[in-house]
Amino acid sequence: MATPEFDITIGKDGKVHITVHGSSGKECVALTDMVRDIVGKEESRTMTSEYYGSPGAVRIDAHVQATNQRSA
Repeated sequence: MATPEFDITIGKDGKVHITVHGSSGKECVALTDMVRDIVGKEESRTMTSEYYGSPGAVRIDAHVQATNQRSA
């Protein structure tokens, strides 16, 4: 299987659109969950037809919630 690739777009409204190529099923969901955990709260998730079969794409729409984390 090919190395997964991400298409990430951040809109002016702060929404993040993520498309993963080269992955399908549970692996694709795990990859998008990882990105979601980094950028913010998930609003919706749309599974493409590729999710159910050959490597394809899953899309997450999320708000970016920036936090100021400083180590002591």
